[in-house]
Amino acid sequence: MSTSPSEPTDYPFNEAAGLALSGKYDAARRSEGLTRVRLPYGEPAWLVTRYADAKLVLGDRRFSRADAAGHDEPRQSPGRADGGILSMDPPDHTRLRTLVTKAFTVPRVERLRPEVRALAESLLDDMVAAGPPADLVEAYALPIPVAVICRLLGVPEADRPLFRKWSDDALSTSSLTAEESDASREELRAYMAELIADHRARPADDLMTDLIGARDKDDRLSERELIDLCVAVLVAGHETTATQVPNFVHILLDHPGEVARLHDRPDLIPGAVEELLRFVPLGMAASMARYATQDVEVGGTLVRSGEPVLVSVGAANRDALRFPAPDTLDLGREGNQHVGFGHGVHHCLGAPLARLELQEALRALVLRMPGIHVAGDIVWKTEMLVRGPRSMPVGW
Repeated sequence: MSTSPSEPTDYPFNEAAGLALSGKYDAARRSEGLTRVRLPYGEPAWLVTRYADAKLVLGDRRFSRADAAGHDEPRQSPGRADGGILSMDPPDHTRLRTLVTKAFTVPRVERLRPEVRALAESLLDDMVAAGPPADLVEAYALPIPVAVICRLLGVPEADRPLFRKWSDDALSTSSLTAEESDASREELRAYMAELIADHRARPADDLMTDLIGARDKDDRLSERELIDLCVAVLVAGHETTATQVPNFVHILLDHPGEVARLHDRPDLIPGAVEELLRFVPLGMAASMARYATQDVEVGGTLVRSGEPVLVSVGAANRDALRFPAPDTLDLGREGNQHVGFGHGVHHCLGAPLARLELQEALRALVLRMPGIHVAGDIVWKTEMLVRGPRSMPVGW
C-alpha cells in the first residue's frame, strides 16, 4: 500500500474544446494506488479515477465537504466558493436538502413531462420556421431547462440574460479574478434577495414560496441559507442540462446511424440518455474535494487525515472493471449504474428533472430532425468548470 505522497502532476487533464476523455485518466486508472495532482490553485490532492474508489469516497462519511473551508481547497480558479449546500456535511446538508427534495421527486417531476414535451416541440417549430442554420444552444438547449427551473423556483424567465451571466461567472475557472468572482456572486445574491422579498409580498405556488415558509414559519433555515439555496437551485437547475443537450447531439453525430436508430426506436431514448450521461466526461476536471477526517485506504493508497481527494466522475464512468467496453457508446447498455449524477449525500437532487428534460429534448430532436447535422463551426466553452458548445450551428 502506498503511503507517501508523490510529486504531484499538473491538472486538469481534459481539453476544453471537445468532449474527449484524456488518455491520462486511463493511465491513472491502470497505475497502482491513487495519482497525486495539483490544480492551478490550492494544495495538492489525491485523484480518484476508478469506479469502486469513486463510490467509496463519495459515499463514505469519513470524507467531508465541510472540512474544505479550513483548508486551501484545490480548485481551478483563484476565487473560492463560500458556503452553500454543496459545501456542507450532514446534518446541516440534510436539513437544507430535505426542504428542496420534495420539488424533485420522480412523481412530481413526471407531471411536468407533457409541458416539457410541448415546449421542446414548440422550440423546434420556431427553428424550422426561421430556417437553418440555427444555434442549437440558444434556440433550443438553453430555453428548455431555463423555462422549467424558472417556473418551479419562481424566477421571471425574462431575467434570463441577467442570471445567465451570473451563472457563467459561478462556473468560470480563470476568466475572473477572485474579487470579480466575489462581486458577481454578491450581485446574484442581491438579485435573489429582491425576488424573495417580492415573493414574501406576493406568495405564489412555487418552490421559492415554500422555502420562504420554511424560513419564516418554521425557522428551518437562515435568511442567508434561503438566498444561497435559491441561487444553487437556479444555477444547477439549468446549466448542466443546457450543456448536455448539445453534447449529446455532438456525440450522436460522431456515431453515424445512432440518430436514425433513435428515430426508429424512440423507446430506446431513456436508456440512451443514461448511456450518454455515462459516456460524456462533462467536467474539465474533478472538483469539490473531499477531505479525509481520519486515515482511510482508498485504491491501495493510505489517504491521511486532513488530505483532500478529488473524484473524477468522467474517468470512473469509463472504468472497464465496472462497464464492459467502456469507451464504446452502447445505447442499449444494460445495468448502467453510472455516477454521472454523483453518489452519496451529494447525489444530484435534481436528477429526476434533468433526466426528464434530456429525454424530452432528445426525443423531439430525433423524431422531428433525423437529418440534423452541424452546419458551421462549433464554439466551445473555455475557462469553465463544464465542457460543451457555447454555440452550435445546426441544419436539418
